[in-house]
Amino acid sequence: MIAFENVSLRRGPRLLFEGATFMIHPGQKVGLTGANGTGKSSLFAMLRHELQPDSGEASIPRQWVVAHVAQETPGVDRSAIDYVMDGDTEFRQIQAQLKQAEAEDDGTRLGLLHAQLEAADGYNTRPRAAKLMAGLGFTASQEDEPVKSFSGGWRMRLNLAQALMCRSDLLLLDEPTNHLDLDAVIWLEEWLRSYPGTLMLISHDRTFIDGIVQHIAHIEHQKIDLYNGNYSAFELMRAEKLAQQQAAYEQQQREVAHIRSYVDRFRAKASKARQAQSRLKALERMEVISAAHVDSPFHFSFRPPEKAPHPLLTLEEVAIGYPARVIIDKLSISLAPGDRIGLLGPNGAGKSTLIKLLANELAPLKGRYEMSTEIKIGYFAQHQLEQLHIDETPLNHLQRLDARASEQALRNWLGGFGFRGERVDEAVAPFSGGEKARLVLALLVYQRPNIILLDEPTNHLDLEMRHALTVALQAFEGAMVVVSHDRSLLESVADKLLLVADGRVTDFDGDMADYARWLAVRRVENQSAERSPFVDAGENSAAAKKERRRLEAEKRKQIQPLKRKQQSLEKRMDELNTEKERIEQQLADSSIYESSAKDQLKQLLLRQGDIQQLLDETEEQWLQTGEEIDAVS
Repeated sequence: MIAFENVSLRRGPRLLFEGATFMIHPGQKVGLTGANGTGKSSLFAMLRHELQPDSGEASIPRQWVVAHVAQETPGVDRSAIDYVMDGDTEFRQIQAQLKQAEAEDDGTRLGLLHAQLEAADGYNTRPRAAKLMAGLGFTASQEDEPVKSFSGGWRMRLNLAQALMCRSDLLLLDEPTNHLDLDAVIWLEEWLRSYPGTLMLISHDRTFIDGIVQHIAHIEHQKIDLYNGNYSAFELMRAEKLAQQQAAYEQQQREVAHIRSYVDRFRAKASKARQAQSRLKALERMEVISAAHVDSPFHFSFRPPEKAPHPLLTLEEVAIGYPARVIIDKLSISLAPGDRIGLLGPNGAGKSTLIKLLANELAPLKGRYEMSTEIKIGYFAQHQLEQLHIDETPLNHLQRLDARASEQALRNWLGGFGFRGERVDEAVAPFSGGEKARLVLALLVYQRPNIILLDEPTNHLDLEMRHALTVALQAFEGAMVVVSHDRSLLESVADKLLLVADGRVTDFDGDMADYARWLAVRRVENQSAERSPFVDAGENSAAAKKERRRLEAEKRKQIQPLKRKQQSLEKRMDELNTEKERIEQQLADSSIYESSAKDQLKQLLLRQGDIQQLLDETEEQWLQTGEEIDAVS
């Protein structure tokens, strides 16, 4: 197990944390949270023996294999799949020894090595690497492309695949979703849930971390506290602690009242649609979430737009793309104040292209595109972070927008986005990605847009800033279209979901759980199509297409009951984990060990053992069902 005993760590003269004492047992999945700069990445570096504690002792078993995601990828000619396979160091070692034994014509050694290779499942190494790459969004044709041909974001996906390929005892993941789209995030969450080793995860995606971990290690005020439960349970416990502080409590009540007024307004309009009901539930959970963030350094809101034309934007029978390739066709949509749309769809389907069209940065190939003369667009995209004036300060940027505003008013505005004191007067050039993203948002919100277009706005934002943005967007009075891999943001702010897929934009009547299931079915269908002998043979006859459809329908028919069984088992595991966490919280109460509570303690311990046995059996059934699904696929 991982053991911290009175550990203190400094970076230069700055103390990150001290007196850290806790244990992480084999197989546990732990989320590491805390504000930026509190020492999360430094703690990972210490576990990799790149840093040493200033005092105390941090230990992990010597025989453990530790895997993490490399931050740099060499631009080599090596194929992508070979690069990913390098993560399985045991396979590569046996492979090298086989090569040497063959050169020496050592038959006895060759026999032993082939037995080792089979025991290590070495003959399945390439298919395993291919499966990881497919889950992270790579196509089959990209497997043999050289690493140097991929962009920086896709190289980071290769690094992640290589880390997952390692047969590790401890997996350290620091913001693994930063370079992923929503499809890959959902796949990675499923993969990590079934990872058998010990996992420590840093993530600013609350839905992602919530679905994986059973413990939270939180760094705050130079201390590390270990909590039982996932991130939502941690928020509740922290909210209760913070509510005891009067000043924080008063701020919490203002936040809750603001959210409750929006919930009430939404409840009055809620339809029978599953998405609307799901959103209402998400908003009702916001009270607890807000209570856990009352001491956030970020507090801002959208001022009402100066104009509210109706409609803001109209598209009829529009085709989007480029002269050589139509990406989306026959698109008809109208945006009016109050519309709140989330875009879903596979990677490369055209979500960002659609956002560019709405932002008037891309002209339609055909169809009618009509924009109100009073429209004022607030557009956030990753490339805008690089368009900041790097030699100017945040204050300079805001003064460009409003030269008549007082300096103090502008400083107050920037303070709501976390820019205070000297930071307001420092040049933007050395700012982190998160700071640049916050500045772009500060400039966007200040301009009082009546339509907001957000393309992955949370990529560089921490949990506190994501929460502040969510709260601000909920009260925005204009129209909003958002693309994000942050499911919590989508569930909290979007009233309507549109699916961008196969060249069309259609209504998606479901919630994010339904979308995850849609992706799973689509992945199976795509794998079936790739493996179909008719496709491989290049046959496009009507008979071949008919047979292909029959085979795919047959696979879907076999997979659906297995999927339903898998979902039922997942629900059962959630129920068992909830009860297990409740028992652990009761056992953490010192009063349970008093002599008067002896019988109650005995019952709790017996029930804890029963729950663990049931959980192990259910997890085994879930894994077996997953293998059956893979076999059918």
